[in-house]
Amino acid sequence: MGGKQGMDVDETYGKAVKYDPSFRGPIKNRVCTDVICCVLFLLFILGYIVVGIVAWVYGDPRQVLYPRNSTGAYCGLGANKDKPYLLYFNIFSCILDANIIMVAAQGLQCSTPQVCVSSCPEAPWTVSNSELSQTVGEVFYTAGRDVCLPGVPWSMPVHQSLGQELCPRFLLPSTPALGRCLPWLNSSAWPELPGISSNNTIYQGISLGAHDISAKIFEDFAQSWSWILVGARRAGVWHLPLLERVPSAAGRSKCFHHPAGLHHQPQCLRQRSRDLVGSQAVGLMMSTMFYPLITFVLLFICIAYWAMIALYLATSGQPQYVFWAPNVSLASCETVPMNASCDPMAQPMNSSCPGLMCVFQGYLSTGLVQHFLFNLQIYAILGLFWTLNWVLALGQCVLAGAFASFYWAFHKPQDIPTFPLSAAFFRTLHYHTGSLAFGALILTLVQIARVILEYVDHKLRGAQNPIARCIMCCFKCCLWCLEKFIKFLNRNAYIMIAIYGKNFCVSAKNAFMLLMRNIVRVVVLDKVTDLLLLFGKLLVVGSVGVLSFFFFTGRIPALGKDFENPHLNYYWLPIMTSIIGAYVIASGFFSVFGMCVDTLFLCFLEDLERNDGSLDRPYYMSKALLKILGKKNDASPRNRRKK
Repeated sequence: MGGKQGMDVDETYGKAVKYDPSFRGPIKNRVCTDVICCVLFLLFILGYIVVGIVAWVYGDPRQVLYPRNSTGAYCGLGANKDKPYLLYFNIFSCILDANIIMVAAQGLQCSTPQVCVSSCPEAPWTVSNSELSQTVGEVFYTAGRDVCLPGVPWSMPVHQSLGQELCPRFLLPSTPALGRCLPWLNSSAWPELPGISSNNTIYQGISLGAHDISAKIFEDFAQSWSWILVGARRAGVWHLPLLERVPSAAGRSKCFHHPAGLHHQPQCLRQRSRDLVGSQAVGLMMSTMFYPLITFVLLFICIAYWAMIALYLATSGQPQYVFWAPNVSLASCETVPMNASCDPMAQPMNSSCPGLMCVFQGYLSTGLVQHFLFNLQIYAILGLFWTLNWVLALGQCVLAGAFASFYWAFHKPQDIPTFPLSAAFFRTLHYHTGSLAFGALILTLVQIARVILEYVDHKLRGAQNPIARCIMCCFKCCLWCLEKFIKFLNRNAYIMIAIYGKNFCVSAKNAFMLLMRNIVRVVVLDKVTDLLLLFGKLLVVGSVGVLSFFFFTGRIPALGKDFENPHLNYYWLPIMTSIIGAYVIASGFFSVFGMCVDTLFLCFLEDLERNDGSLDRPYYMSKALLKILGKKNDASPRNRRKK
């Protein structure tokens, strides 16, 4: 019998679980576990909130939310309140900039001057040769072209303002996009631009028009959003028939130990797939299928909060402005104090250096917050990893508590608690916040070590020799394996916490010992179940993707007017959106199935060790599974007490 077999197991991995007549599944009389870690976690969260407040007080995210001109002033704020749009003198120089990555890192500042304007140009215009001898006031200001840098005097000759890049040489018909004026008309409507040929590939690419493309994309989504939702709904429905096909590792592994299973392995696998895995469990507790939505919301809050802190910390401090010129190697620029501090609101410096400007360089690193800026960023990253892992641990422990209450209910569904998921949720939060934080912290430290190693490898990649690269690769491989092992151990520890209510270390030890006593079954469970869950996700995502492709490309004829495919400009947009949405939905649903499999598997192993099928120690597994395993209960006890 199961109990006797358990006693024969090598005691290296502990003794088999003894029979406890008072055990009826997840216990209710439990105490708070890992209190010290719980207190540390709550203090850390309090400090995380303080860091967010400090970042909010000293940060200035307007440089991301609002466009900024060459002087560092924000468009749409302060003196530029009536000028919300940013105009580039020569947007082609931004595109052709050889160091575009550095440009993006410097707040989207490119090598051409930029000025805040009240509206984007609507018609093409260039400075004619006859206007070069006139003044800025005559050519620009009197014609309503308020597009020169602030402080350019009316009496300045146009040729001098163009030489110093204080005023633009041409204007292109543009439309605002993210607060920036981007050209959108066809190149045939543009004038001849100085230094740019009409057959330039960049010139022609810009003519496609950001406004035109964005309008088409918006139009495609407006016409296809209802069908995208239909695809998402199909992804949520199609996974249900696959539930009966997800195999149970407990039953499968028994196929390798039971004589009948060796000769009738396909039938054995198929029957155990229906009997032990989660079709019945999930069917009786459908609320578990929607719990991933709670996890998704909590993960979104954690990521959004960290992103806000990182943004505000990165923009903390006083802005610093310095002199800058596009070509400092010119002889006329040698006397100019480049990178010296300047006032962006002062009058333009009377210099012969072409393009000399007072530009925004960054934020000063002086001050209390700036002195500890790096430490605060590290604290925020640690908070991100720890909170994300804790949210995932919470979801695993809650689902484990719900599915364990299903397995250990002798009369199903009569003995199942009324609200198993909500009871497991509040029980986990009340008693085991510290245990979840402990397991999440261990995983967080390993993940941060991997991030640091990747950073070091990226920085030293150019200077490494083959031996150093080999050693670095070995270190990364070891940390990857360690992270996978800790995730596996934590997952099973959370199941034991949900059932017995013990602390993290004891639960992890008991789970590990139980699994090692059944190592063959564990290998089958971990590999085959993961493979079939992956196949299930690929089947759902692939089905939605293929159906979306044939539908949106109009390759399904005779659907009728009610199912007529919309006319799209870019049919791949709704197809990719449907595929991504189907993958997210399928991953959430199948994660519930995976947790169901792992929980029922541990319960199954303990059931074999605890009970022997006698009148006083009956098995809790289903009758169909008892028949497959060649076991039976001597009698069906009646009026068993519910816990």
